[in-house]
Order: sequence, then structure tokens, then C-alpha cells
Amino acid sequence: MIDYRIDADGIATLTIHVADRPMNVLNHASIAAFDAAVKQAIADPAARGVIVTSSRPEFVAGGDLDLIRHIRTAEESFAAGGPFSRTLRTLETSGKPFVAAINGSALGGGLEICLACHRRIVADDPKIQLGVPEVTLGLLPGAGGTQRLPRMIGIKAALPYLLEGRKADPAKALEAGIVDEVVPAAQLLERARAWLLSDGAKSVVKPWDGKHFKFPGGAPQTAGPTQIFFAAGGALLAKTQGLQPAPEAILACVYDGCQVDIDTGLRIEQRQFARLATSQATKNMIRTLFYDLGEANRLAGRAKDVPVRKFSRVGILGAGMMGAGLAHVSALAGLDVVLLDTTQASAEQGKAYGAKILDAQVARGRLAQAQRDSTLARVKATTEYADLAGCEIVIEAVFEDRAVKAEVTRRAEAAMSADAIFASNTSTLPITGLAEVSARPGQFVGLHFFSPVEKMPLVEVIRGAQTSEATIAHALDFAKRIRKTPIVVNDCPAFYANRAFGMYAYEAMTLLGEGVNPALIENAGRMAGMPMPPLALIDEFSVELLHKALKQARIDQGSAYREQPQDAVMEVMVEQLGRLGRKVGQGFYEHPAEGGKRLWPGLATHFPLAAEQPTLEEVRDRLMYAQSLEAARCVAEGIVTERDADVGSLLGWGFPSVLGGVLGQIDTVGPGRFVERCDAMARRHGERFEVPPALRELAARGGFYRAT
Repeated sequence: MIDYRIDADGIATLTIHVADRPMNVLNHASIAAFDAAVKQAIADPAARGVIVTSSRPEFVAGGDLDLIRHIRTAEESFAAGGPFSRTLRTLETSGKPFVAAINGSALGGGLEICLACHRRIVADDPKIQLGVPEVTLGLLPGAGGTQRLPRMIGIKAALPYLLEGRKADPAKALEAGIVDEVVPAAQLLERARAWLLSDGAKSVVKPWDGKHFKFPGGAPQTAGPTQIFFAAGGALLAKTQGLQPAPEAILACVYDGCQVDIDTGLRIEQRQFARLATSQATKNMIRTLFYDLGEANRLAGRAKDVPVRKFSRVGILGAGMMGAGLAHVSALAGLDVVLLDTTQASAEQGKAYGAKILDAQVARGRLAQAQRDSTLARVKATTEYADLAGCEIVIEAVFEDRAVKAEVTRRAEAAMSADAIFASNTSTLPITGLAEVSARPGQFVGLHFFSPVEKMPLVEVIRGAQTSEATIAHALDFAKRIRKTPIVVNDCPAFYANRAFGMYAYEAMTLLGEGVNPALIENAGRMAGMPMPPLALIDEFSVELLHKALKQARIDQGSAYREQPQDAVMEVMVEQLGRLGRKVGQGFYEHPAEGGKRLWPGLATHFPLAAEQPTLEEVRDRLMYAQSLEAARCVAEGIVTERDADVGSLLGWGFPSVLGGVLGQIDTVGPGRFVERCDAMARRHGERFEVPPALRELAARGGFYRAT
């Protein structure tokens, strides 16, 4: 795993190559090999200096999460992470100069190797990324990252990298002081070798090991950094509501560890790392955000016997916000796009939506003008269905009206190639019913994107009753082509995401109708870790949209429709008051044109407060458990798999990652306790909290993720 070579000038080179993994990662074997190579170089009397580099495209991609996934105790954590931290400390205090020749991305433990070296030289490649992004998976840099980075570049500069997982390309890393040189890739090893042979390599005591070390920007206990910690702590609490242990542990490492010598700081870091490695929140995040999300992005559920389909041209029907967003992301992915609407002006307006996004990126220096122009040139705005010829896939994104969708389906299919796929971006209407007008129902599929398309990573691939397995596979190929994460969902009204997520909004309106203080409802949603409070969220996408879905459900189900508790609230807001949400400046909140919003005082008139108010915990549980129950029903009905249910909840509507997703919440609470709590809520609040038999049986067996 580590190749050790020494040349005639006494320059040793340690070349990292973890052959049994797709990338260079740090695990038990590679850590042991690196430790042995470092000690060999230190002990070798012929070695006057050491280069650490990689023979693979990346330097080191970080730690192998299998190393952490199965840690159960603090002792296991110390045994897993302690040796690597000690190796790096041995390296930097050895008296021999070590230089990191960074040929590719160095992330997590990879960058920690570089920070321990006495000089860092990186290849001039903008694709290279340097950072310590462990916080995004509920961890912290456990081999000195929380101690060396603040000592190198100052506490204020280091915190965004540590708390946010920020990454830097070589130019930004040089500007920040994370690396010492940026050189052409072809000169990387020679430049590293030249430094080791220079006078600069003769004194290799790290600044923090010297007698007169001073923190750049001031020590933690001085006025400036103290204010930084206060501000960071307050911002952190506001952002995470105290639900995410990793940022808090990182802040504690920096605050406590940087007030003592570095060896003590490293021990503090190891203790905080153990706290995270053994926490349920971290295990939830690793499972869903790394393993499950990785499987979804690799299309692990795709039929293996269906050849991969290449896409070069896509047709989009409807140039509203959704269609325009689809056109933009498709063009950005290199596809030619036919954007069709009823008038040329509407089609051009949809194209202009993408132009506005691209222009903003050019203005910020994130995109070259030539790239902006070439991307926009891929979009053809038109009113002619004949222009759909040659499209491998056509996606309708018109109004949620069956008649309108039927009309565009017939007209599009008449112009499409025989082997092309037709997809509907409907958010609620069952695909099987929409496909009844299709001349090729086997090639008819649902592709439910989330708004705004350019920002939301998820797409639901919906299988209708006659959709072929090849069409599902090719729809997954298309999702990957435009850089979206797909989940496969079987057909039903509202599909999976809107069914489960809708319960958040519905329960909030039910609570309001019961007389619960709207401020209590909003605070409960916020403190549960949801991206937005529920009533504010409803205002964003408009209560009118939910009301239309309600009316459609009544039409579809006829006499079988059963009134729901939230129905009356929607009727008051839409039909009586015309308070449709932010788009008209008034909903559950007031949205003045000059900005700022507040809960509408008139809510108390139309939904009088009950004399007795529930506890914050009860409101929170109703908002959160309602989502998990509906997701569990979807799994029991075969609508979605457990993996896709959790991935979909994190990417589709921002369910708290520390819970691992809507199903992960059940295991985190404890399956037995979850069922018991739902039973109590069902007795008090109604049948929507009744536990499906499949979930009750699963709870008795130990939960969804008992194996992990």
C-alpha cells in the first residue's frame, strides 16, 4: 500500500497506493502501512528528507467509513483513530523534513497528513479539492485537523473549513495558507525534492512546538477569538437547534484544544471523536448520506440486463418554472433541449430563466462567458411539436390537469421517435391513469422533479402499471445523466414524497384548526430540525396547490372520499379568505413587499386559540411522527423501498439527517417507543396515527436498521 524508495541524494519517497479500494482511503491496513513507512523513513540513516505523495489520481480521499461504521464503544474508537493521530505526531516531531506532494484531492485524513508535513506543495489543477469535510457525515477530523489547522491559519479562518466542511481548490488553499506552493503538475515531485535539498528544510520544528508560538489572529482566550466563539456558537445553535453533535464537538475541540499544548489538544480531539463515532446521529448520517445515497447514485437497483441508454436530446413540454428548470439542468449537463410552449414568447421566457441563472454565475466569476453562451445555445425555444423529432426522451411539465396532459401526450407522441420515452412530471396524478391516452404505455413513466429543479437533487422515477422495466432503467440513466439522484417509486396518488412530506403540512393545519397557537406550531417544526416551519413552508409553495389536490382527490374518489382534519383549514384560507401564500403577499404569514414577514394576526380570529395548549414535545411529535408513519405505510404497500424512503426524505424535503431519514427516525426513537407513542396519539387525535400492522411487526423484530 505504501511504496518506499530512496534516491542517491537521500530523498525518500512514500507513495500511497491502496490497491484493494477504488480510491486511496485510510483503513486499518493502510494506516498500519503508512505508520511502518514513516518509521522506516525516520529510522533510515540515508534518508535526509521525505516526500509523501500518491500514484493515483487522488492524494487520499479520506477515511474508510467501514472503519467507523461498526465502532460501538469509546475504547474501539481510540483503538481505531488513535494510532493514525500518533503516527502523524511522530512524523512532525521526527526532526526529518517531510513534504506533501499533493497530486490530487486531499480530503479528511488525507489533508491531515499534509497538515502534519513540514511543507505542502500542490499541483496546479482546479479540480483538486482540499478540505476536512467530516462534519457533513456527523464526524470531526480525528488526526489533528481541529488542532493543526487553527494553529496554521488562525481560528477565524479555520472554522468554516471545520464547521461547514468547506473545500478549497489549490489557488484558494494557497491564499488561505493551507498550502505553501502551487506548481505545474509535471514539476510537483521535482519541486518537492528541491525543497528538501534546500536550506529551508534544515529547520523543521513546527511553530506550535516552538517556545514563542502565537496563534495567527490571537489565542482562543483573547478578545477577538472569544467573540468569534460566541458568534459561532450562537449561529450554530440557530442553524442546528442543538440536534447535530458534530459541529458542537468540533467547536469544543478548537476552543479547549487550542488553549493547551498540541499533544493535550490531540487527546481532547480523540475524546470528542469517540463521542461522535459512538453516537446514533453519526451512524444515521453515515448510513443514509454515504452508503444509501451512494447506492442510489450508482443506480444499484437498476435492472442489470438492460443496456445503458445514452441521451443527447430531450424535449420538455411547458416552459413554466418547472419546465424552465428542467431545460436549464439538461443543457448544463450537455444535452440539446427542445423547450416547447403554447406561444413563442412563453417558450423564450422559459429559456430566459436559465439565462438568468447562468448570468449570475458569470457575474460571480464561477462560469466563463463562453460556457454560458454554449450552454444557452443548446436550448431551442419553440411552439412546434415537430421539433421533438430525435429526442430520446420527452418530459411534460404542464398544468396538473388531466385533459391538458392528455392533449400534450397525444401531440408529442405523434412527433416522437418510436423508441423514445415519454415522461410526466406530475406531482400527484397517478401515472397509470395518465398513460391511458398513450399509444406506448410501456414507454410511459413518471419523473417527479422537485422545485426549484436547479437546486433540488432528487427525482422520483415512477412506475406505472404498464411501464416496462427497460423504461425504468432508461429513466434512471437519464436522471444520472442530468446529475440527479433517483429513487424508484411504484404508482399511487401523490406517489411517495408528497404523501409522506404532505403529512408535515397537513398536521400543521390540523393543529391550527384545533386551536393550537401558530407560533407554537412553527417553533416545534423549527426545533425538530426541519428546514422551515410548516406554516411558513405552506406559504412558500401556496396553500392553493394543496387545495387543488384536495379537490382533485374528491373528484377521483367520489363518495369514497373521507374528509380530513386539514380540509376545513384549506377551505377557509383559499375559498373564504383568498390567502394563498407568499405569491400573493398573504397566507398564514403576512409578506409585505418591502420584505420581512410575520404570522398573520387574523389567524386568531378564524382559528381561535384553545384554552389548553399542548406541550412543545407533543406538537413536535405529531409533526414528525406523521411523516414517518406515512413513509412506513408506503413501504408496507410496496410503493418504495426502505433505502429510497430515507434517501428521498433527506434530499426531497430536508428531513433531519441526524435522524437518518423518516424511517431512521423510527429506529432512533426506538421502534417500541415509537409504536407506543403513536398508539397514544391515535387514541387522542384519530386514525391517521394508527400504526400499520407491518410496522408493528417490524418493531417487534427490532426495527428497520437493526443490523447496522
